[in-house]
Amino acid sequence: METAQRHRRTCHSNRTSSLARLQQVLVAGAVALATAWFWWHWPRSLMAMFAGLAALTLGHAVILGIETVAAAVINRADQAPRARSVEWLGAWWQEVKVAPLVFAWRQPFRWRRLPDASVASPASFPAVVLVHGFFCNRGFWLPWMERLQALGVPYVSVNLEPIFGSIDDYAPIIDEAVARATALTGQAPTLVCHSMGGLAARAWLADEPGAALRVNKIITIGTPHRGTWLARFSHLANGRQMRHDCDWQQGLVARELALHPQRNANLFVCWYSNTDNIVFPASTATLPGADNRLVVGAAHVALAFHPRVMTESLAMVASAGKSPSERTAS
Repeated sequence: METAQRHRRTCHSNRTSSLARLQQVLVAGAVALATAWFWWHWPRSLMAMFAGLAALTLGHAVILGIETVAAAVINRADQAPRARSVEWLGAWWQEVKVAPLVFAWRQPFRWRRLPDASVASPASFPAVVLVHGFFCNRGFWLPWMERLQALGVPYVSVNLEPIFGSIDDYAPIIDEAVARATALTGQAPTLVCHSMGGLAARAWLADEPGAALRVNKIITIGTPHRGTWLARFSHLANGRQMRHDCDWQQGLVARELALHPQRNANLFVCWYSNTDNIVFPASTATLPGADNRLVVGAAHVALAFHPRVMTESLAMVASAGKSPSERTAS
């Protein structure tokens, strides 16, 4: 019975989204509260009305500001290049703009848009598996899906659920997505993972002895490979697993070493930023032996849509189906 339930959950991992329903409720609640506040205070006090509306619409900017300041302080002792104040300010502003677009629009209301590929042309590039991070769903990847479609690259996406479950629970979902992506082209896919999604990919890799042979490359973007300082405040299952060098993190490393002496680091390209407001210290988003690539002045969510990250990552995807000689020539 448990195996059947898990199979049903993995097969429908991108067809339903409890996170979308939750975020729809949150957005509707915020709109209702703003409307009630407006009608109650409008004839009484314009100042109170505008102050309340500003708090509702820009409150996330304050929270992001607190995260940014904390990251700037903690990063002072990190080995990554120290960011300048103007870079921190720019990163904060990036996140203020992109957060509502992702969490109040794409994920709750647009997550079904641009469905996964069901067929691929014989000459198609190897497929891509898109793995989102914490408190996200497949709607996070809409800009990537548009670019992949334009390039003719088939893709498969997931909704990692339960939302606040153990990261280990996501391994079967990724396994099923990799199988679907491979079936599209007959070639090993590339995994593109944001934040916690990179840890889920590593958990899958450590859970399946032959998994490393089933992927071409794993690209992680802002993944807390060694945890993040901010996770110390979380009491959720997957949040606790992202604490810096926690038992789960150490256990994951042990499982990886049991399978491969270099932990399959050659498969990984790790994008990280010295102004990440969620994953810090900055170097915790790197892996020893991997192709670690620093982006200066990008915030956590904005990093996934940074022009350099998208362009270089998509170039890797496009070269995945070429022979070694063709890759060198290009």
